[in-house]
Amino acid sequence: MSATDEILFETDDAGIARIVLNRPQARNALTFAMYQGLIDLCGRIEADERIKVLVITGAGEKAFAAGTDIAQFRDFSSPEDALGYERFMDKVLGTLERLRVPVIAAVAGACTGGGAAIAASCDLRIATRDARFGFPIARTLGNCLSMSNLQRLSGLIGPARVKDMIFTARLFGAEEALSTGLVGEVVEDAAALAARATELATQLAGHAPLTLRATKEGLRRLAAEEEASERPDDDLILMCYTSADFREGMEAFLAKRPPNWTGK
Repeated sequence: MSATDEILFETDDAGIARIVLNRPQARNALTFAMYQGLIDLCGRIEADERIKVLVITGAGEKAFAAGTDIAQFRDFSSPEDALGYERFMDKVLGTLERLRVPVIAAVAGACTGGGAAIAASCDLRIATRDARFGFPIARTLGNCLSMSNLQRLSGLIGPARVKDMIFTARLFGAEEALSTGLVGEVVEDAAALAARATELATQLAGHAPLTLRATKEGLRRLAAEEEASERPDDDLILMCYTSADFREGMEAFLAKRPPNWTGK
C-alpha cells in the first residue's frame, strides 16, 4: 500500500486497485489536495496495465465522502476562484469517467456534495442500507453544480429527480437510490459492502478489458455530445459563487448556525 495521510492506494495480484478517502474524523470531506490525488492516482492506473478495475471507498463506516471541506472555500475572493474550482472539479470527475478501467464506488454512510459527484462519475455504485446521497447546497452553501454535473446526474436519475434532490436539499436513502438507479445494489452493512465490492471487482477483472473499455468510452462520448449541445454555464457559476449568499452559507455552515439567505 502507498498512501498520503488523506488518500490511500493499493493494488493486488488480481488486478484490483483500491482508493480509500481517508479523513474519517471529517467524514472524509475532500481537500483540494485529495482531489488532485485522485487525478494523480488515475494517472498511475492508466500507466499500469496489470490493473483491471478500481474500487473507491471511504474510511470508516460513517461516510463515503461528505463533500468538499468547506474551509477550502474561505479564500475564494474572485470570479476566477469560482470558475477555477468548478473547472477543476470537472477535470477530477472527467478523469474518473475517462479512466480505461471500470470504477466501482463502494458507499457506506454519507455520500454528499463532492462525494456524491465522485460516486456519480463511477461506473457502478453499491451501497450499505444506511447510505445517504445528495447535494444539500440549497440549504447549506448556496452554490451550484456545473452543467457537466447536472448532465451526469440527469443521465442517472432523470431531470425531475435531480430537481427534487437539489430543490428540497434532502438526501436519498439507499432504497430510494436503488429504485431511481443511482445505485445498482444495496447490502446490509460495511462488512458486506467490502466483501461485495471485492467480489464484483474480481468478476470485472476477469472479463474482456477491451469490451469494458469500449463500452465505457462509447457511453461517455454519447453523454459528451449531449452536454456539448448545451450553453456555457459560467454565468450561473458566478451568480452563485460570487454572491453574498454563498459567503453567508459558508460562514453559517462553519459556525453551525442557520444561514440568512438574501438572494444577493
